[in-house]
Amino acid sequence: MRTVNFIADNEVTLLHTGADFFPALVAAIDAASYEVYFETYIFAADDTGKMVMAALMNAARRGVQVRMITDWWGTGRRQVNGMHVELVAAGVEHRVFNPWFKRGVTRTHRKICVVDRQVAYVGGININDDMFCDRNRSIELVAPRWDFAVQVRGPLVADIHLEALTQWRRLGKLGIIKRIGLFRDMRKVNKIATQNMVQAGFVVRDNFRNRRTIQRAYLQALGRARHSVLLANPYFAPGAKFRHALAAAAERGVEVTLLIGVGEIWLQDAVAHSFYPKLLAAGVKVVEYHKTQLHAKVAVVDDDWATVGSSNVDGLSLFLNQEANVVIKDAVFAQNLRRHIEAAIAEGVLINPADIKHVGRFRRIGYEVAFFAYKMVMRVFAVGKYA
Repeated sequence: MRTVNFIADNEVTLLHTGADFFPALVAAIDAASYEVYFETYIFAADDTGKMVMAALMNAARRGVQVRMITDWWGTGRRQVNGMHVELVAAGVEHRVFNPWFKRGVTRTHRKICVVDRQVAYVGGININDDMFCDRNRSIELVAPRWDFAVQVRGPLVADIHLEALTQWRRLGKLGIIKRIGLFRDMRKVNKIATQNMVQAGFVVRDNFRNRRTIQRAYLQALGRARHSVLLANPYFAPGAKFRHALAAAAERGVEVTLLIGVGEIWLQDAVAHSFYPKLLAAGVKVVEYHKTQLHAKVAVVDDDWATVGSSNVDGLSLFLNQEANVVIKDAVFAQNLRRHIEAAIAEGVLINPADIKHVGRFRRIGYEVAFFAYKMVMRVFAVGKYA
């Protein structure tokens, strides 16, 4: 099983919600001197989107090379088309990921920005207002969307930049020879670092050579867990291997807690509920988060392993879409993220085994039907990888 390639001597800063993320992102773009690579799934036409778009266009106008990728489905056809005209007029190079599903159903769900090859941003935060639901922007949230990103400085930025550049070239017109060259570049890996500074690795999921990289990073961490696992995710529908790894960790005495976002997509909630009986029986604690939209894809294992990124723990993210996570091995960072997750857990609703026993027969059947339907759809689109 391929391991995460950790690189030392990095400075990794946790950014909580748009209140931390957007000022840091815009400041970095405003300070750019020669290059910005930017990729996102959702780029909304709200005040937040206008602010980030203005920063990108202003950078291009002062001579910075700005290359931007937005997902056609996540951002929306009309918004993408309208943005494209403005961006190109300002000098921004803009490419749209998989318009009209010409390359299958895969989406780029990644959120990446690299500025001057010096600072990078990776996480789960889209370019949209924290106070409105990202699936239905007419729904106002009672509290800011719960989400995270990281700011990275140091040697790891080179890996993130290479991936951003590769994605940009991949979306252009390339002949077979150049595409083979890209594949060779993607095979370059860094040796695991042994220095004592913050160690971090950049892991992506794509349909080339990184088909299961993010899941493997999780499975390795779960397999090595000795004390605790905290995992927060909005869309919990992993395959059997992931579910078994969580259960196995709990059964050997690890305190495993899942913080799951609910109330957004009824089918997703039903699929997640279908897993509750076996997870609870194995000793996994399940907490549902109702306060606001939980959009974070984060985890902390034991005292020094943490991850922040775009990958949900579901079939779409683990087996189909393009995703990007940063894995951090550092006790201080892990403790900081742990505090945020534990605070959210305290605001959530703990699911007890007795709660499951009181679920009616027809509802239980509905959960199982929802999971069966989800599994069949995922197996078709993910070419049988989801189980």
